[in-house]
Amino acid sequence: MIIRADLHIHTALSPCAEVEMLPPLIVERALEQRLDLIAITDHNSSANVQAVMDAARDTGLKVWAGMEFQTREEVHTLCLFDTVRQLRALQAVLELALPHLPNNPAKLGEQFIVDAQGDFLAREERLLLVSAGTALESLIREVNALGGMAIPAHIDRAENGLIPLLGFVPPDLPVPALEISRHISASEARARFHIPAHYALTRASDAHWLDAIGNAITELDFTGTRSVANVACALREGRYALRTT
Repeated sequence: MIIRADLHIHTALSPCAEVEMLPPLIVERALEQRLDLIAITDHNSSANVQAVMDAARDTGLKVWAGMEFQTREEVHTLCLFDTVRQLRALQAVLELALPHLPNNPAKLGEQFIVDAQGDFLAREERLLLVSAGTALESLIREVNALGGMAIPAHIDRAENGLIPLLGFVPPDLPVPALEISRHISASEARARFHIPAHYALTRASDAHWLDAIGNAITELDFTGTRSVANVACALREGRYALRTT
């Protein structure tokens, strides 16, 4: 069975995302794009994940609980879980490591918490676009211990990418995959950045507006539930393909 997955989608909670990134509209667009699996990955926050899960109920679309965590090194890392409970455990770790700085909506954008219908609930006053005091390797260990999967995001991108920030790909990170942007092919990324063969490569939209959802995806070949464990297994065994539209 082929699963079409976009594992990097923001909501209106991320200050760099458009206000149109509301749960019912995200779900509608994902279904239009024939996606089977998405992950909600707002910057350093999990507050809108349950709303998107609720909006997707009874649609056939699977929604993972996720977050795009900015580490001490400024590396963006996707933290992906089956359940909100797991994600909230990571959120508790983040709360201790994230600086208490106020957001500046006029400069950086609003951070809206919404319900499943997309109605306004609150503003997140704390600045989310900032590095937590957690190192990359410590974060990955925490995600793994919670039963999740960590994937360094857009590793080739100059801003917040693993390679521009660290200068190389560590050979022993306990992650199944690295995410590359839509602007580079898998073969080019492996050759240019000397990516070890044991890392799979994923691609996702990193959608900050509705039309971007599904414009870059990872197709996975497996049977069974659309769980983190099954996807991680498919990645490790090379049962995947990267697509763009």
